[in-house]
Amino acid sequence: MVIPPQNRVVVTGLGVLSSIGTGAAEFEAALRAGREGRAQLTAFDTTGFAHSYGCPVTGFDPARWLRNIPPDELSRAAQFAATAGRMAITDANLTENDLKHSHIAIGTTEGGGHELDQLTAATLTNGPEHLDPNLIAKTSAAALATAVARELAIPNAHTSTIATACAAGNYAIGDAFDALRDGEAEIALCGGAEAIARKTFTVFYRLGLIAPDHCRPFDVARRGILTAEGAAVLLLETFESARRRGARIYAEVLGYGLNCDAALPTAPTRDSVADCMRRALADAGVKTDEVDLIVAHGTGTPANDSTEAGAIRDVYGDSPPPVTGLKSMLGHAMGAASALGAAAAALAIAHRFVPPTINHRETDPACAIDCVPNQTRQAGPDIVQNNGFAFGGNNAIVIMGRHT
Repeated sequence: MVIPPQNRVVVTGLGVLSSIGTGAAEFEAALRAGREGRAQLTAFDTTGFAHSYGCPVTGFDPARWLRNIPPDELSRAAQFAATAGRMAITDANLTENDLKHSHIAIGTTEGGGHELDQLTAATLTNGPEHLDPNLIAKTSAAALATAVARELAIPNAHTSTIATACAAGNYAIGDAFDALRDGEAEIALCGGAEAIARKTFTVFYRLGLIAPDHCRPFDVARRGILTAEGAAVLLLETFESARRRGARIYAEVLGYGLNCDAALPTAPTRDSVADCMRRALADAGVKTDEVDLIVAHGTGTPANDSTEAGAIRDVYGDSPPPVTGLKSMLGHAMGAASALGAAAAALAIAHRFVPPTINHRETDPACAIDCVPNQTRQAGPDIVQNNGFAFGGNNAIVIMGRHT
């Protein structure tokens, strides 16, 4: 499929906050090194939990990055989103004056979930009549996208916060991709942001899905996820816009696929996941034998990993491309997870490497894939599939490729 130049969409900027690194360069170095962001959680009182590891962002000072919004006006997740947006335009060598009428889409699961935890604690302690109205204002999920617009002084931006849980980052990228492909904008900022919240941790803990030590996607001994936080914002623009200004291009967004089976609240459905892959490949005009790498959803839970691996084999046959499980390093950043995966995919394409699945000892026969165990590969992919799956059967997959 030949896409007219005016409809092609490229990635020219990346803003990243993660448990393993801040900024595109540090994030790439951490991916190459197989760095793990695991630490004891301190964002809330973990008394009573048998294990409480997660992957928090450490050393984050929003005042270092934010120029137009006082940080204390924003939730932690909104601080992440606005900071990643600022990083992305800087990385793309753009200024606020270049962003008029931009499109902004940010995915999340909890929005101001960290602040909602604080409100809940205050209600239980002092009663609802003593709640802090400023804290209440920070809980809105919509504030994530508007925080990016406010920080970058884009009053006329089209903003949307997409709360489709753990697939939300890819949903946001697809939304921005459509806006650029359809001529509604020339520049878009998209991705996801999430802050660690007690409620999210507790839900997964009670489901028996929090790993007691490490996240081990596709491993026979996998025990679950490590909850994480962070943000990734991709600056997308039309190829014509990028060419006009001589921009550096990380990768091209080739297409995406969405579906929602709504079959089970928490369990993925193999046929539905496979269908989403086929939709993404068809939209991108890409054949299965052209895909060089799959960035897996790869949570490290028994059901998710075997279902995802089975769906990959259903689509790709018995010899699928390598499949990397980034959550072994990053943890599971919920609504930011697939956005971080997309940032990793763009870096892998641009700088020709395949990040590993760390903590790996033995691949589960029920998965039967090449999960790039423990060691980075110095052989760059040309086309990457980035998976994102969520509760309720919300699936979103983005296909990215080397720009030629």
